[in-house]
Amino acid sequence: MEGSFTGGDVYQKHFLSRDYLATYYSFEDGPSPETEMIKFNLECLHKTFGPGGLRGNTLIDIGSGPTIYQVLAACEAFADITLSDFTDRNREELEKWLRKEPGAHDWTSVLKFACELEGNSGGWQEKAEKLRARVKRVLKCDANLSNPLAPVVLPPADCVLTLLAMECACCSLDAYRAALRNLASLLKPGGHLVTTVTLNISSYMVGKFKFSCVSMRKEEVEQAVLDAGFDIQRLLHSPHNYSTTNAPNNGMCFIVARKRSGP
Repeated sequence: MEGSFTGGDVYQKHFLSRDYLATYYSFEDGPSPETEMIKFNLECLHKTFGPGGLRGNTLIDIGSGPTIYQVLAACEAFADITLSDFTDRNREELEKWLRKEPGAHDWTSVLKFACELEGNSGGWQEKAEKLRARVKRVLKCDANLSNPLAPVVLPPADCVLTLLAMECACCSLDAYRAALRNLASLLKPGGHLVTTVTLNISSYMVGKFKFSCVSMRKEEVEQAVLDAGFDIQRLLHSPHNYSTTNAPNNGMCFIVARKRSGP
């Protein structure tokens, strides 16, 4: 399986950010499996970073892709946010939105939904500006490296966020387990990992290209998080499936976990 896994060079060459956004983030086009998955994540993130939730100064998002929805709740709780992705195109897409450049993806519908969850449906423009102000850097990342942000070295963070990314970056369960330990190294003792993983899915489509995933069961993901030095504080499961996959039993697992302070 590992020999045929789509690695970083394939992503760099063939992963087209605009095709990905059109397939999975056409939120305003009405009900769809993809829309339900976005809503599930936004609701979980609101519960995690909303009133009474996680707070801190620094948050690192690993594998942001070309998307910003995953930090809409967190920008109310963290003043210094790092976005990161492996491919040049995805980082360029993020910068385009941050700089309000022509042709940037329109996140208005997602922004409005996130603000509705916060009870401030009219505040979506202010939310966008707050996020732009709080994203301090966009970096290259590779979760398979002992320092996923190499060659950049950041101070240990209060929170590491990674949504729907690790299962695409890791070629096996063992690689996923190692990558979680790499993410743990970015955190302060007592810091938090917040992650969503798609389950039991071995590939997904972006445009005409198929990209690999490591297929994992919920129990395998849970054990990997525990073995990486975390205590799980919240675990939620969604049965929603991507419409672009034939896997009948996938879904998503949302986890909030705290890095243990001791050995």
